[in-house]
Amino acid sequence: MAYYKPQQIALNTIETGVTKARSSWTQMLVLGFLAGAFIALGFLLDIRVIASMPEEWGSFANFVGASLFPVGLILVLVAGGELLTGNMMAVPLARMAGRIRTLEVIRNLFAITLANLLGALFVAYFFGHVVGMTETGPYLAKTVEMAGHKLEGNFLQMFVSGIGCNWLVALAVWLSYSADNISGKVLGIWFPTMAFVAIGFQHVVANMFLIPAAIFAGYYSWGQYAMNFVPVWLGNLTGGALFVACAYFVAYIRPTGVGAVPASPVDSTSQMAKPDATTGNGAGVAVALPLQHSEQAHG
Repeated sequence: MAYYKPQQIALNTIETGVTKARSSWTQMLVLGFLAGAFIALGFLLDIRVIASMPEEWGSFANFVGASLFPVGLILVLVAGGELLTGNMMAVPLARMAGRIRTLEVIRNLFAITLANLLGALFVAYFFGHVVGMTETGPYLAKTVEMAGHKLEGNFLQMFVSGIGCNWLVALAVWLSYSADNISGKVLGIWFPTMAFVAIGFQHVVANMFLIPAAIFAGYYSWGQYAMNFVPVWLGNLTGGALFVACAYFVAYIRPTGVGAVPASPVDSTSQMAKPDATTGNGAGVAVALPLQHSEQAHG
């Protein structure tokens, strides 16, 4: 099995961030809709499985649900999709490296937020409300209970919970970029995603499904949802952009000057970017690097 080492993941993530930021509106809206729907389907699976579990099972039932939820992120990262929380890490990293403009970051995050919301609302309304998958028996009770927990707390508590969530989710995306095969990607995605769900952190896209599903069933209000959406969105942005993108930028990119100019081919044996001979300023070139094979890795 082959994988990318952390320095290599950082460089590849910059390239991914550039691609995401410069996608067309059509690409962003379609892939964003799919990602929002995939995350909602993962949450719907969680609810449908654990709603009827005995109360005596306690936290084990939560663990079962947390173990099922990652199917949504697996679909996003393997089948294809644009998820806001992942973009909150990759696109800012590309900006920190000087590869894109601030307006491109804003454009991408706005488009993906809107598209994810549409995808999640589609699942909440048509599968949850019209089909009744979140509005009958124990499924309604579990949906309302879980949505109520998300609405508890003040602005600061929701904001900090959002940070914890996307610290883990962005790391799940980061780990998926380290693998060159589906099994490796699935393992990289599963553990951090399961952890954030089991802990109970707040994920802005998951909430786009859960809270509206409860609203469609006649509980809570859109105003209450707005009071949750803003701090969780900001917390997720902070978790992804600061605790993952900025941390690894400072650790791996900034010291080498890598990523400040458009990418160009380099020798396949190079483990770091070469100096920029055209400008003479020593700035590196952000490039995708070779895979590190596990049998050759040291630390």
